[in-house]
Amino acid sequence: MKLYKWSGHTDQAVAILANFPNTPLVFLMNGEEAVLLYESEGAGSLPYTEAYEVLDASGAINGGYFAVFNNIPVAEEGRELFEERFKKRAGLIEKEPGFAAIRVLRPVTTDTYVVLTLWEDEKSFTDWQQSRAYGQAHAKRGTAEGIDRKRDIFPRPSFVQTYIK
Repeated sequence: MKLYKWSGHTDQAVAILANFPNTPLVFLMNGEEAVLLYESEGAGSLPYTEAYEVLDASGAINGGYFAVFNNIPVAEEGRELFEERFKKRAGLIEKEPGFAAIRVLRPVTTDTYVVLTLWEDEKSFTDWQQSRAYGQAHAKRGTAEGIDRKRDIFPRPSFVQTYIK
């Protein structure tokens, strides 16, 4: 399965939605910036999209109203270790109140992985960040066992983008 992401101005997104009425697009926005998402077993049909392989998925991509894109650049030599970390994830996030969906995405043409989570609202996301489950999921961060301490894995800092439906 692949996930395709288009980014641009909201006016352009609205025009694309009108031109692709039979494509199940998820429309997200942050001010004048918009994102269109869709999942497919085949090739993408929208122009100018970023393609990702879905490594892990839970929940419906069209669920929730608050989307969080955790963009994580990973060097070539760190990909295997990074992906292994997500294959072993405990799945605690799925039990959190307000959780709608998660996608762990491997980039097809860039070095930036995306961990996309969708929530009922922003409060559900911030509650997750302050939860015991979040602490457990990130317990190794900053320790000798954490992959954030491994050399040559992350060429640049990660960054977060948020959108609403």
